[in-house]
Amino acid sequence: MAEVKVKVQPPDADPVEIENRIIELCHQFPHGITDQVIQNEMPHIEAQQRAVAINRLLSMGQLDLLRSNTGLLYRIKDSQNAGKMKGSDNQEKLVYQIIEDAGNKGIWSRDIRYKSNLPLTEINKILKNLESKKLIKAVKSVAASKKKVYMLYNLQPDRSVTGGAWYSDQDFESEFVEVLNQQCFKFLQSKAETARESKQNPMIQRNSSFASSHEVWKYICELGISKVELSMEDIETILNTLIYDGKVEMTIIAAKEGTVGSVDGHMKLYRAVSPIIPPTGLVRAPCGLCPVFDDCHEGGEISPSNCIYMTEWLEF
Repeated sequence: MAEVKVKVQPPDADPVEIENRIIELCHQFPHGITDQVIQNEMPHIEAQQRAVAINRLLSMGQLDLLRSNTGLLYRIKDSQNAGKMKGSDNQEKLVYQIIEDAGNKGIWSRDIRYKSNLPLTEINKILKNLESKKLIKAVKSVAASKKKVYMLYNLQPDRSVTGGAWYSDQDFESEFVEVLNQQCFKFLQSKAETARESKQNPMIQRNSSFASSHEVWKYICELGISKVELSMEDIETILNTLIYDGKVEMTIIAAKEGTVGSVDGHMKLYRAVSPIIPPTGLVRAPCGLCPVFDDCHEGGEISPSNCIYMTEWLEF
């Protein structure tokens, strides 16, 4: 008599246990897991059971659904964002997640469309809805004046988006930069003059004429000439323009950890310098440093007759 083999079906797993295991996997891989990862960790679970558990976790707002180059990703949802997105559909959650991932640099609607694979009309509708809920905001970028980037409502835009302290409503504050330029140079000049008046030996005078970027930053802050909060990086940017103008020189010295103004054990020092001999008029002509010198010719879009730098030089 032929032997009859009976296929033994594995007992159905508890749905709650499957959900808990998926949550554990998401905690182990905070950047997200794929369906393949779940399948590898739970090979005895049928695909339909996995799908039911995942859909239940998504509907309960415990997981986020993301798209990546490798396919769909499931990621544990932040408890704060879960409350914010309560009542939103999956498409709205997806767009919100894409914007959140962009951070404070924001993301264009074109890129949201590319990552979500949603129609542009649907994306515009979702963006307006999220803006009305004050979950996201649109910020104009200095890189593209006619385009807006979207980011979470409570984020401070990155300097690359706003232009930092040098821009106001996308307009470059040239007068403000010029004032800072003058005041930074004035401070370094007074520092050098004080060192000369000390009547000490030349080496001590030279060392005393240096000032750290932190000292310059503190001086500018105490003047109160800026309506926006300036960082040491902002002041170093101004000091760099003075270096390019030949008015200031910089040196870097080693500094103890924790020293005010030091970064990674180094400190930048600046001092005002004067040229040994004044440059001749021809050397000071703007043509010698003009980046569009090769394109400049009479009758062209760039020409000596309409050059503002040439006009300023002749008036000087």
